[in-house]
Amino acid sequence: MELLGNLFWTMFVIFFFVVYFMALFSIFGDLFRSDMSGWSKAGWTLFIFAIPLIAMLIYLIVHGRKMGERAAADAAKQQEAMDSYIRDAAGSSSSADEIAKAKDLLDRGAISQEEFDAIKAKALA
Repeated sequence: MELLGNLFWTMFVIFFFVVYFMALFSIFGDLFRSDMSGWSKAGWTLFIFAIPLIAMLIYLIVHGRKMGERAAADAAKQQEAMDSYIRDAAGSSSSADEIAKAKDLLDRGAISQEEFDAIKAKALA
């Protein structure tokens, strides 16, 4: 029975430390991503190192909403960057597509034969 109690207590302590360090890294990540002054950041850092658990709870209470907003804004920015990269990588058309579009414009009279030849030469180059 004592072994089971020790095992349970060890698992509880390990779980607490994992949660503690996750919160600590999250708070420091937000702290240095925020638009606070350098002195404010230094003060929060010292406060968190001096009285860790209480300072972390106070930071979450004071800046919790802004943490979520900054995280959502960063996620949206990363998503937009990824979408832009994918559009750029996948959006490049082949030479045949460009020539076909130019031929369609030529057939409709929107461009001259010389312009078509220039587009065709550029696409094939």
